[in-house]
Amino acid sequence: MTSGIDGRSARGYAGPRVRGRVPTASEYRAEVLVGTLFVLTIVAGFALLVVYLVGGDTQVQGVLLTLAFGGLGAGIVVWAQRLLPTRLAIEERHPIAPALTAEASEVAAATREAEAGFTRRHLLIGLLFGAVAGLGAALLMPVLSLGPAPGRDLFVTAWKKGSRVVGLDGKPVQASQLPIDGVLTVFPEGAVGDAMAQTLLIRVPPDLLRLPPDRMAWAPDGYVAYSKVCTHAGCPVGLYRAIQHRLICPCHQSTFDVLDGAQPSFGPAARALPQLPIRLLPDGTFVALGDFPEPVGPSFWNMTSGDGA
Repeated sequence: MTSGIDGRSARGYAGPRVRGRVPTASEYRAEVLVGTLFVLTIVAGFALLVVYLVGGDTQVQGVLLTLAFGGLGAGIVVWAQRLLPTRLAIEERHPIAPALTAEASEVAAATREAEAGFTRRHLLIGLLFGAVAGLGAALLMPVLSLGPAPGRDLFVTAWKKGSRVVGLDGKPVQASQLPIDGVLTVFPEGAVGDAMAQTLLIRVPPDLLRLPPDRMAWAPDGYVAYSKVCTHAGCPVGLYRAIQHRLICPCHQSTFDVLDGAQPSFGPAARALPQLPIRLLPDGTFVALGDFPEPVGPSFWNMTSGDGA
């Protein structure tokens, strides 16, 4: 038994193109439309990649991406609706017999007819693969936007063993510049303004410090240095409450105890500010004994304690 599901057989739909049969005018127009839509996807996809590589307007990129997706989707829909047979063949249940019944034969014939409607349109199939390739070219943009791998850059700063501690003016910081509970933003010599190397040099009464024994030597005469980059979201920790010896991040109010190794005492930060090992020289200036022992700034997926290796 067969029946039409959308009335096309009543309008003279002759099925898919096969060898030896001339397509109807309706089929020809549908094939031209599908081919045009696939070509549009190819052109828009590769044009989008070119515009992205030359740094073109993002609005133009959005229009091209819409055309690439829209052309492919519309082409597939038109192909399915106007070029594939839509007759429904129903096979009623019957006892299993060694030979196919007439209804089963008709179902098999309808299946072969549907497959022929797709596989024998070689040009459209080629354009379909081209459209997919064009869309794939457009989808390269997220991959190209990833940039180079950071490597060890997240684990190291400009601080090195022997780096002189300087202020914003690039001059070496003198111990006499800081009174008790004074704070100063410092950098390694030659890297003034480096966001990841910015450090807070704070002077506190030495007897109040509660640092681990192996880090007490890093705070000579009560001068202690911590990274200025918040371990929560990377904001500069620019507020110092001297009465409580607390550093406060103004972005999300993460609070760090200066006396206890800058351990977080309030707010969303979960890690202490890394402490910079420093040494006080006889001339009253400071040098670093090395880089921060932990990565500075917000945590990331493969960061571990210690040197992050």
